[in-house]
Amino acid sequence: MNDQKLITKLPDEPHEAMIHRFGKEGAFIPGDDENNPWVPFGEHAAIKHLAFDVRQNSVANILWVKGGGRIGTHRHRGVVSAVTLEGSWGYYEYDWVARPGDFVYELPGTAHTLYSDDPNGMKALFWINGAIEFFDDQANFEFTADVFWFIDHYVTHCEANNIPVNKDMFI
Repeated sequence: MNDQKLITKLPDEPHEAMIHRFGKEGAFIPGDDENNPWVPFGEHAAIKHLAFDVRQNSVANILWVKGGGRIGTHRHRGVVSAVTLEGSWGYYEYDWVARPGDFVYELPGTAHTLYSDDPNGMKALFWINGAIEFFDDQANFEFTADVFWFIDHYVTHCEANNIPVNKDMFI
């Protein structure tokens, strides 16, 4: 591989001064487990948090459901999209199974129960917009997960385990 960086001329930006004054650059979020831990989510799952956008009430994360596991029945109040990274997963209520590379989108008002019966479990990258309402097996409401729930999930775990909170995750 060539050690020289390719240098290109960027286009002029008419609002460059305002961008530098008020804008925020993008960020790099490491994927390694030491700097970005898997945070337990129930008995059979964990979440690797990637981004929290309080302005849009949206989050990005990787959900890991271990083989034979599921997460509770939930209803979406915003659009959710996912790309399967490893293993396979589905919803008990639908007749498809997502495998690596498959894309899934979910619309507000839909309710379903995510499972993975893959012996190796599953990992999928999710971008969640809006709140998610969780229910027990008798359809009784348990809790709402919105951007602040996800922030609390991450920060509480980091503080309890002496892991620095990555402020670049906050958009």
